[in-house]
Amino acid sequence: MSIRVLIADDQAIIRSGLRLILEDQPDITVVAEAADGVEAIEAARRLRPDVCLVDIRMPRLDGIEVTRALAGAAVADPLRVVIVTTFDLDEYVYGALRSGAVGFLLKDAGPALLVEAVRAASSGDALISPSVTVRLLRDFAPARASRAARPAKPLSARETEVIRAVARGRTNQEIAAELFISLSTVKSHVASVQTKLGARNRVEIASWAWESRTVDSAGHGHQVSGG
Repeated sequence: MSIRVLIADDQAIIRSGLRLILEDQPDITVVAEAADGVEAIEAARRLRPDVCLVDIRMPRLDGIEVTRALAGAAVADPLRVVIVTTFDLDEYVYGALRSGAVGFLLKDAGPALLVEAVRAASSGDALISPSVTVRLLRDFAPARASRAARPAKPLSARETEVIRAVARGRTNQEIAAELFISLSTVKSHVASVQTKLGARNRVEIASWAWESRTVDSAGHGHQVSGG
């Protein structure tokens, strides 16, 4: 079954380039394009694509506002939004992720990473450009450490290992290989962690890991339990 994608960018040449990359894949179909934020929201709500690729800087409504409208915490049936932008600015990245985006890519990330991000988002996973992931979470987390909520229930040692791997940007397949467990077991642990942390996706799991200091700049940390 084909992954249905909406592309929102105010530059026609960028939209065309993204469409060419994506439609070269046998399992991806671009179902709509939008030149500004209002068009993006209208088209997304009408067509319900599997993944929305959204630029940050657009007329009428910017990408963060679009993300909040389509994927925010107040949305009853959220869509999956991946931000694709030229601007590697921390406030954009963090604002987008806090608004509900499940991915953040720079436009120079390359075709392979773009396709991977679309497939990840479609399957309920998330992907952020490796160049921004650790720096972003490491730099923002210390100032927000006091805001990291305690888990609703204690985390097991294995769940903590999974959280640390997620915080380092590992995919489920990579986590399974690192911890010598099955892919289905990883998915079960991730789902359990999301429930305990009240996280909507693995990006929020990673953010929590840094905010709570469960993982540090070296990728290690300490056990964090409920209470």
